[in-house]
Parts: sequence; structure tokens; C-alpha cells
Amino acid sequence: MSLKLSPPYEFSAFPFKPYDIQSDLMRHVFSAIENSKVAIMESPTGTGKTLSLLCASLTWLRDEQSRARKGKLEVQGDSNTPDWVAAQTVERRRRQLEADEVEYAERLATARKREAQMRKLARGHVRKRPRLSPDRDDMLDKEDDEEAIFLPDDMDVSQDSESNISPAVLALMRKLQQGPASSTDEQEPTCTKVYYASRTHSQLSQVLHELHKLKLALNVAIPSVDGSTERFQLGKRPVSSIDSDSADGCNARVVSLGSRKQLCINERLRGKAGDLDEACRQMLSEKGTKRCPHLPSVEEETRMLDLRDQILATPKDVEELFQAGQAADTCPYFGSRRAIPQAQLVLLPYNLLLQKTAREALGIDLKGQVIIIDEAHNLTSTLLSLSTSRLSLRILSAARHQLSIYFSRFRNRLSTIHSLHLKRLTNLLDALAKYAEEWRDEQSKPKHDRKGSDVEVMTSTELMQKLGRKAEGVNLLEIEKYLKDSKIARKISGYSVKELEKSAGHDPNKLAKLARLANTTPPLHSIESFIVALTASSDDGRVTLSMVDGQVEIKYQHLNPATYFQEVIETARAVILAGGTMSPMSDIVNQLFANLPTERLTTFSCGHIIPEKNLQTLVLRKGPRDGELQFKFQQRGDDSLTAELGQILINFTHIVPGGMVVFVPSYGFLHMVTEKWKASGTLEKLSAKKKIFSEPRESTQVESILRDYAAVVHESKRGALLFAVVGAKLSEGLNFTDDLARAVIIVGLPFANRSSPELKERMDYVTRLEQRRVAAGERTPGSTAKNAGVELYENMCMNAVNQSIGRAIRHREDWAGLILVDSRYASQRIRGKLPKWIESGTIITDTFGQAMKEMGRFYREKREVDSATTVG
Repeated sequence: MSLKLSPPYEFSAFPFKPYDIQSDLMRHVFSAIENSKVAIMESPTGTGKTLSLLCASLTWLRDEQSRARKGKLEVQGDSNTPDWVAAQTVERRRRQLEADEVEYAERLATARKREAQMRKLARGHVRKRPRLSPDRDDMLDKEDDEEAIFLPDDMDVSQDSESNISPAVLALMRKLQQGPASSTDEQEPTCTKVYYASRTHSQLSQVLHELHKLKLALNVAIPSVDGSTERFQLGKRPVSSIDSDSADGCNARVVSLGSRKQLCINERLRGKAGDLDEACRQMLSEKGTKRCPHLPSVEEETRMLDLRDQILATPKDVEELFQAGQAADTCPYFGSRRAIPQAQLVLLPYNLLLQKTAREALGIDLKGQVIIIDEAHNLTSTLLSLSTSRLSLRILSAARHQLSIYFSRFRNRLSTIHSLHLKRLTNLLDALAKYAEEWRDEQSKPKHDRKGSDVEVMTSTELMQKLGRKAEGVNLLEIEKYLKDSKIARKISGYSVKELEKSAGHDPNKLAKLARLANTTPPLHSIESFIVALTASSDDGRVTLSMVDGQVEIKYQHLNPATYFQEVIETARAVILAGGTMSPMSDIVNQLFANLPTERLTTFSCGHIIPEKNLQTLVLRKGPRDGELQFKFQQRGDDSLTAELGQILINFTHIVPGGMVVFVPSYGFLHMVTEKWKASGTLEKLSAKKKIFSEPRESTQVESILRDYAAVVHESKRGALLFAVVGAKLSEGLNFTDDLARAVIIVGLPFANRSSPELKERMDYVTRLEQRRVAAGERTPGSTAKNAGVELYENMCMNAVNQSIGRAIRHREDWAGLILVDSRYASQRIRGKLPKWIESGTIITDTFGQAMKEMGRFYREKREVDSATTVG
């Protein structure tokens, strides 16, 4: 019998009859996972993408568990083994497996019961801060003991030339340093799991909401301990009988992962200045009353195991995880880490999955696991931003100052090898600072006297050469390893904060400085990130020097997003990239999967669930005055073009009901046209038809603007017009459903500034990369190697456009018009980068009259349908 899993014809876990495109998507996901593929999946927003991804992946996981169970029951014996012996062996194994599963399920059922009881008790009591000894904050031990935690961690002693200790003795020493094993230690079972990543925790909370809809039993269900059906409140969600498994829902073991900042329940620690991560680590090394009261000692390990079971027993988002930790008086950050091995579904934000250091800190092992990255249209830019490092001269100077004070204080307590490494680090920082200061002085000269340009770009190798003799003997890889092993950046930052706290006393200025420190990255951490960045392949990155806000900034920009994603692809069983608008897919393939064997890569793009008649897409080539519409950067200030755009919008306000959302290329463009329309009276005419709103620059104001816009749309017959900026806050993650966007208008093509040094370097890099592939025979000689940079440039623009387009249609019955205002959208090269479900039905209009006729017919038909529905 073949153990190969085939996609089911019907997904029984799906909560209702799926649309055909949902079934197709689920089968593709299932097959991609089973066949260890890397898949790019495009499923428009409103098509139930998240629910389909969960259903397909967890259905595969259920079938995989069944396959693994069958494998365990197989009898490996010779042909002489009697059938009855083989049958008895299989039966014995089957009973043992069932007993283990029931025992585990009972343990989680007990954990659910315990959590419900704790929540009931917590509602009736006021939470008190942990009682501290009267003089705990001021109490000082002997100075040597107090400062010992700031000494660098020991590295591999075998590196120290003074060490004569054998490897066997070193291994024994390390074992003894770990302390006695806990009596409650158990061999934690691990399992195949799905890692589901998205951009934000609010999006991951929505994933949990969708998970509850599935009808899927991944584990043995145990009835309530006492049969109670009392309702309890779990965080924000009401959950019926928290202490029992729901027969209709999904009983997967789920854990949500967050940072210390989100999950720390130590109120005293959260209220302190400085780096919370480092403060937490320092408390871990403390003993007695100085140890964090929420982190159980080895002797109290059962507290942590109880919280782990509570986490696995009932799915929780990060907010609910925090509340569960408070109720149990046990750290939810470490509790969630302990839950990872036994979890079947792990929810985590991008950065915790994509950064190797974050994965190592959390104990995440991706080998043989399934990875789903939702909202993956952001993946390339996220990978590049995670590997970008900035270092201002001010931060560099602060780091040198902290390092100098630290070295002076601990000079006599540091080993020879630590002293040597710190001197090398000091030399590197001195050389960097000297070079930055000289470059700043050169920039202060009149332009005609300067030797270079306003921005200097170089490779990391060229930077090291320019730093002079002080940096000649510095090996960046050695420094990177030392920083990682000794954790010296954390130690120096921690010591600096401690000294500031001592000297601050009640001085308001110093206390204010401490408060600012709590929200900034410690200087030595920025130094460490910059040095780690410099160790990448010299050709894969560029270093730029520029003046930012009046001071020198040294920036490392990584050019190859595939570098740090490669390990994820090679380690995991399958990787699914999913998004509502993944077009153009060729861009993702070229940037992330150029070296991936073609047989391992698969793509899937499904249509929309809406009928074709619910979307009308037009390309406007000409305006009402027959002027050519091309909003190129050089022409955007043209008065006649601005007037044409104003008249276009006025005309559309006469026929578009409800809300109109108009996306423009930039805030600068929005300000320019608004001022011109005020002077010409166009804005007044627009306001007479629809109330005008504009996207604010400040994030804090977005919610109130959206609330006011929605209120006018729903309460006023004339509706409203909202100006938004492509690529800004309103172009992603927001739903303009139904009357909130009966028309989405995209003005121009939002190309990035091509003269930007960073963009020029990226375009040159992809061009060089493509040329090398052609030379190596990986591409045909006729390949567009010299156009690879232009392709990247266009793809960046169209990716942003596609995100803005996706704001409108949000469900099957929704409908809207989409108007692309620029004649360049008529070219097949640009139009081909639109999502397929939009591009196929696009009408290119030669005159504005034709456009008004098409849109007038569309809205007239929709009004007639709405009237018939209302009468019926």
C-alpha cells in the first residue's frame, strides 16, 4: 500500500461548501506540502484565503499523523515470523499509542480546567504587585558580586592559549555548570508542525478566529472533567466550556509567539528604563529575591509545565497569552517557548521566523516542518529591511564612550583574550568615527571645493580599506564571533544603564534621559548589527555615507533578499508564500528563488469569487479636454494636467454612489494638486458633490479620519471622497468594503525616485546578477539581462499599485469600479503585471467620453439590481 498522500476531493474540515476556487487552492496547498514544494499562491482578498490555507495545511497534518501512526505499527521482521506473532505485536503497539494519546489529552483537559478556575478567581481579586523586601531596590551586595553579571560570557575556553584543559574535562565542567536535573524533567515529545507567519499580531489574531471555524480533530478529544458547560471568558473571546474539547471545532495544539516586550508580566521590569530584553536576561542570572518572581526555579518546574499545558490546551493570541501568564503568575514568554515542541500550529510574526538569531533564541527548528507566510507580497522588502543596518555618528560616539568607561572599570577583571578582543573593537570604532568625521568635514565645504558627492557608496571591503592602519589587523568575522559568544554588547549596555540609574537619583533631567533610553536601541547593539551586516558577501551589499538630519549616517544596505531566506527554504519541508496580490510573480521568483530547481517551485493564481459583472476596470488614456494623461514625475506640476485630473474626478462624482477612494503617487503630489484646486475652485466643486477627506501623514490620525469618512458615507446620500497615497497607511491591510469604495481610482504610476543611490545600487545589482546567470548558461543569451534592473523598477511600482487595488472588493456580493488614470497602463508590459482577475476584463478607453459611457452603464446596472433587490 502506497504511503503517498493525495489531496482529498472534498475537505470535510471546511465549515461550509467551498467555492471552486477555494477547493482548487486547498488542493494546491495540500499537494505542495506533500511533495515538498516551494509554492507562491495568489488568492484575492475576500476569497477566504486564510481559512483555505489553514484547512489545507491542517488536513495534511492530520493525514501525516495517520501515516506516521501506520508507520509505527508496521512490524519489521523476517518472513519466518508467524502471522499471529506479528498481529499481537501490532495490537500491542496500537494499544500503547492509544494509551499515550489519551494520557496526553487528559493532561490538556486538566490544564483547561485549571485555567478556567484561575480565571474565575482572578476576576474576583485585585492583582497586587509582588511584595519586595523593604530595601530591595537600594540594597547593594559587595561591589564585585554586584558587577559580576556585566563581565563578558566565557567563550570556548579551548580558544584561550593559556588553557590546558582537555576537551573531556571541559565537557564535564559544562555539564556540572548546568546544575542538577529537575525531578520533573520529562522527554518532551515533538511533532510535525505548521509555522504560520504574518506581518502583525492583529493579523495573527484573525488567523485564530478563522481556526475556530474548522471542523477538524487532530487529537483525541476528552470530555469535561465534571461535565460542566458553564461559560467562561477567555481574554477577548467568549469560549463555551473552556475545560472541554469542542466536538465541532478544531482541537489543534496552538501556540502564539511574541517578544519579551509584549509578554513580560513583571511590572517592575516593564517600568524600568533601558533594554527590556537585557534587563530580563540579567534577572535570569540572579539568585534568591533578585531573581524574577514569575520565572520558576528548577525546583518549581511544574509551574512552567502547567502553563505550557494551558497554552497548548486552548488557542490564545498574544494578548490572551499575557493574561494567562498573569493568572498563573508564570512568565508567558518562556511558557510559550516551552510549548513549541508539542505545538501543531505555531503563529508568529515575520521577524521571528526570518531572522536566524530570533529562531535560535526561541528554539525554533524548521527541519522537516511546513511554513506558511501570509501577506507575502511584503516578504522581499521585509527581508531587505531586516538586513539593513544604520549607524549615525552620534550612536558611534556613544558606543565608543560606553566601551571606554566599561574597559576602564573592568580592565583588571578581564581575561587576556577578552582584553585583546575589546581593544580590537575599540580600534575599529575609532577608525569608523575618524572616517565619518573627516567625511562630515568635507561635506561642510562649499560644493565646488568638495572632493566627492553628497552621498558616498562603497562595498564593505572598500570601507575597511578606507579606515586606515587602525583597522588593518581587524578580522570582522572574528569580531562578529566574539560579540555573539561573549554577549559583550548586552553587558556594556546593561552596565551603562545601571550607572545612569545610580547617578540619576531624583534629578528630573537625568530621569528624562533614562526614560528616552527605554525606547531606543542601545548603541552597542547598533554597532553589533552593523558589524554582522558587514560580514556578508561584499558584492551582496553596499555601504553609504550621507547627511541625515544634520549628522553623518553610515548605512549598510543588503541587495540580495534571498541570502537570509535560503536557509529557511533548504531546511523546511515545504514553504507556502500566500497573498491577495502576489503579482507580478516573476519578481518574487527572480529575487528569492532564482537558484531553486524549477521542479521544486510551483505557482497558483485563482480568480475572484465575485461575478465578472461586479467589477468594471478602465484605463483612461485621455481626459475631458482630450489631453494625454501621463503623470510622470517631471510633468506632475503641469497646470493643464492638474486641471484635467480635477475635471475627471468632478465628472466621476456625478455617477459614483457612496464612497470614492483616490490613490495618488505621493504626499507631495497630493499637497500640490490640493493647493492648485483650491486656487482654481475645483476643490470647491468636488466638495459640493462629495465630502473630501485626505490621508494624514501621522499614523495616530488615521483611525479618526477613517471613522469620519465611514460615517459620512453611511449617513449622507452624497457620499464622500478619500484621497490616499499609494504605499502609505491606507493602501494595505484596510477594508473599503461595499459603499466605502464603489470606485477606486489610481492616479499615475508611483515609481520610486530613480536617482536614489540605494535604488540605483539595487538595479545595478540585479542586472549584474542576471548577466552572470546568462554567462553561466543558466539563462538563454537572448535573456533580458540588461533590462533586469528596469524590470525590478517596474515590479516595485506595480506591487504597490496592486496592493492599493485590493482595498475594494472584499466579499462575493461586493462591487466596484476601478479606474487607472494614466495612458501607460495601456501598454501590455505594465498591464500584464496586474492581477489576472483584473487584467483579463480591463477596457482601454481612447476618449474620456467612452470612459464615462462605460462607467455610467456599470453604475446604472448596479442601481437597478439594488432597486430590484430592495423591492423583492
